[in-house]
Amino acid sequence: MLHRPLRLLAAVLCGAAALGARAEPGFAPDGPQAAAYGQAQGYPVPPPGTKREGLKQEHYVGLHSHYDQFRPLREVPTSATPSPLSRVPGSLELTYQHEGRTHTLADYLRRHPVTGLLIARDADILFEHYQYGRQDSDRFLSHSLAKTITGLLVGAALEDRAIRSLDDPVSAYVPELAGTAYGATPLHALLPMASGIGFRETYQPDDDVRRLIDGLIGPSAMGAVAAVRQFDSRVAEPGRVFHYSSADSQVLGMVVSRAVGMPLPDYFSRRLWAPLGAEANAAWDADAAGDALSFCCVVARLRDWARLGLMIAHDGRWNGRQVVSRPWIHEATTPPRGLGANYGYQIWLSGETPRYYAMRGILGQAVLIDPITRFVLVQTAVNLNPNDPGASAELTALWQALLAQHGPPGRFGRTW
Repeated sequence: MLHRPLRLLAAVLCGAAALGARAEPGFAPDGPQAAAYGQAQGYPVPPPGTKREGLKQEHYVGLHSHYDQFRPLREVPTSATPSPLSRVPGSLELTYQHEGRTHTLADYLRRHPVTGLLIARDADILFEHYQYGRQDSDRFLSHSLAKTITGLLVGAALEDRAIRSLDDPVSAYVPELAGTAYGATPLHALLPMASGIGFRETYQPDDDVRRLIDGLIGPSAMGAVAAVRQFDSRVAEPGRVFHYSSADSQVLGMVVSRAVGMPLPDYFSRRLWAPLGAEANAAWDADAAGDALSFCCVVARLRDWARLGLMIAHDGRWNGRQVVSRPWIHEATTPPRGLGANYGYQIWLSGETPRYYAMRGILGQAVLIDPITRFVLVQTAVNLNPNDPGASAELTALWQALLAQHGPPGRFGRTW
């Protein structure tokens, strides 16, 4: 077997001969179950105002790549100069084991309704592919990937001294919540999803996420404060029990917005998106008063989701500057004591040694981040099951094989 630097050199030379200076992203007009996902109809976007029960499988691809045609969004401007990303010519050789069989990247894409898949290391794109006729200029919907953005903005507001202390209660920044359970909750309990406030997140029609979304942007929207005040039952002391709750993220976003004196998308642009050097504007869903859905619904290009993950992998440094403070990245990715959960400050943690991080959203959205190898994998998808454990397990197997086969010796058992 060639030593890794020699293999990389060989790949570069062979790829340059075959492909020229760079390997372009791949595009496929179809994907798994393409007919059911609306290929014949051009993967349509559902009409604006379509209710959840009116969404059909044929809408999923269009909705998740053109969400700004479904709902008006608040733009998140970027800088005039994108941060550079280069391409490693040639194909990425990768196999992984799942359910007793060996698979390749091509197998993975044939097995799962992935709209976009990108693998990068440092500033190099190693693999980029789109299915269902999606383009690299499309802005893909995040679902709960947005929660990690909200967590990063809490750190930025602390650094800017707009938030004084994580020990402060929510009511210090959102006084309209004084006298409620959320108003009395300290910020340090919200960050790791340990508010202790009852919230049922099952992704079923009658769950509390639906009540929260309806309160924010439904036909009878009541405003962010009233939407949050619906959840006022304390079931545990703050900071004692991990319980995944989009309402915790919504309240955090409201705190940041009030603390910095501007809408959350504007602060996102100023403190993260423009300094990151994103190549295109992002956009964020917000209610009629401008309060962002801080638990959901940022849209961005796949390469810009990668830039965000790469910044986290580099301890907050990217594009020649410290975008997020290194101490905050370390604190945010360290499991809080006593909670017994693989969750940091609005970001999932692997729970393994050595550890890696994950931004995750329902239906298969993911940004996987390894701080040791500085690999980042971005996936956007349209799974029909909000949380499919089989699909998640296979993505994890692919990811761990990537780190083992292309990372340093000993990463996930690799030997030379």
